[in-house]
Amino acid sequence: MFTGIVEALGAVLDVRDVRGMRRLRIGAPGLTEGMKVGDSVAVDGVCLTVVKVGDGVFSAEAVRETLQRTTLGRLKRGDRVNLERALSIGDRLGGHIMAGHVDGVGRIARREDRAGGAIFEILPPQELLRYIVPRGSVAVDGVSLTVVDVREGVFSVSIIPHTLSITTFGFKRTGDQVNIEVDLLARYLEGLLCRRFQKLTPERLRELGF
Repeated sequence: MFTGIVEALGAVLDVRDVRGMRRLRIGAPGLTEGMKVGDSVAVDGVCLTVVKVGDGVFSAEAVRETLQRTTLGRLKRGDRVNLERALSIGDRLGGHIMAGHVDGVGRIARREDRAGGAIFEILPPQELLRYIVPRGSVAVDGVSLTVVDVREGVFSVSIIPHTLSITTFGFKRTGDQVNIEVDLLARYLEGLLCRRFQKLTPERLRELGF
């Protein structure tokens, strides 16, 4: 589990295909202390397993499905990525609970820089819009954000200068693709309600007085 509070801005040092998977070698100064093989780490919001770790560098592998469903398949040497290690019991929960399981890839429809940061309008896959509500939580490239508004198929988020400086949002431009993970609570709520009411029929509704 993750919180969406990015710990470091990493750099892709090498990308290569190994045993049908893609291995990413990522430079992460200050983040690898205490990291070990088998640990989970979120790379642009995608939960990956560490397969090798050294001083300031770690490697993780992504399977084909992950490459197809996220932006990781487009990463190349020199790209910057948001990094967060898995949540530890007792840590402060500064963002919101995230699984690191990306729901879809969206696109930045507009970026508006302001004195107090920047406003991003993001076009998500349309099937995800029902989970995104004003003042709700959403993860974009692994960054926990609060939704400002939702209209005409896009949602907007406000990024403060600090977040711009320590995440890839500082480099993002209109047209760039981003990983989106919707709020887990919204998904669970939908699942519970669907199971609760899936047996409702017109006859049963009439019995209940509708």
